Amino acid sequence: MSHQSLYRAYRPQKFSEVAGQEQVVGALQEQLKSGTVAHAYLFAGSRGLGKTSIARIFAKELKISEKDLYEIDAASNNSVDDIRALSENIYTLPFESTHKLYILDEAHMLSKGAWNAFLKTLEEPPAHAIFILATTELEKVPETVRSRCQVFEFRKPTREGLVKLIGAIAKKEGYTLGTGVADLVALLADGSYRDALSILEKVFSVSSDKSISREEAEKATGAPKSALVRGFVMALHEGSAEAALTVLRQASAQDVDMSLYLSLVLEEARTVLLVRHAPELRVSFKAELGEDYQEIETLASSKDSKLTHVTLKALLDASSRIRFSPIPALPLELAVLELYS
Repeated sequence: MSHQSLYRAYRPQKFSEVAGQEQVVGALQEQLKSGTVAHAYLFAGSRGLGKTSIARIFAKELKISEKDLYEIDAASNNSVDDIRALSENIYTLPFESTHKLYILDEAHMLSKGAWNAFLKTLEEPPAHAIFILATTELEKVPETVRSRCQVFEFRKPTREGLVKLIGAIAKKEGYTLGTGVADLVALLADGSYRDALSILEKVFSVSSDKSISREEAEKATGAPKSALVRGFVMALHEGSAEAALTVLRQASAQDVDMSLYLSLVLEEARTVLLVRHAPELRVSFKAELGEDYQEIETLASSKDSKLTHVTLKALLDASSRIRFSPIPALPLELAVLELYS
């Protein structure tokens, strides 16, 4: 594996390498082609989607040198004085380029006074200045600022998209991922490319032979063991409150993250129902799940299974309550009791 982190090694260097943000990339390329580049952009979206990477690529496409590219962390430079200093700097001409480009990361962290000071600059920027504001919390950016920027909303990748990316990078790094490993990493990454690669790096670190099993990945990431997930789903299938509560007790004793555990349970229960009610999906699930598929099909084909859409709904209700529960396992225990007692 490369000495630098996976995220740095695979950070996109040109628009063609950017994954999952085709709409944003297409619009920016069109502007570059037609020469209609704006003075201010607002890149909004959750963390790890490539906002600053795309801002840097845009600077590269505009042939802006390192000397004329300024990256400012608004979380630590958020006062009125910081923005005044920035505003004064803006009016000096670029060193080597036709433009000066300012990337303001975590822009929503600016104070109210700083926004007011920045607004004056945004209203009448010098011809050579371009701003890219990046934020994870668009609603905290004042409307007066938003209206003066071209707003681009970045999309979270689909799980399938993340799985594909994880598989491709593992292959490039010479690793073989066992069944369900890429899927587990994608689930844990929760729609962030950056998190997916840092989790994958953690998974790589436990391998002695470059072949990684699901068990090794669970150990590296602290994810619940699949036996605990399967045991709970089996108890739901049998309609046994006692068996389900016993498995939950074991999971709690192992200090499992209940929110993550429930996500994995939901995933498995949903797969059973999809295979049961949409048989044409069996081929794709078989390819995806490998050796784990047989158990799913057995549950899906069972005529007297107690695992139904009602079960899924109860689990979904539990997932919305789990964050606020003083006892992490309680919403799941309640779901079991509501279903089977």
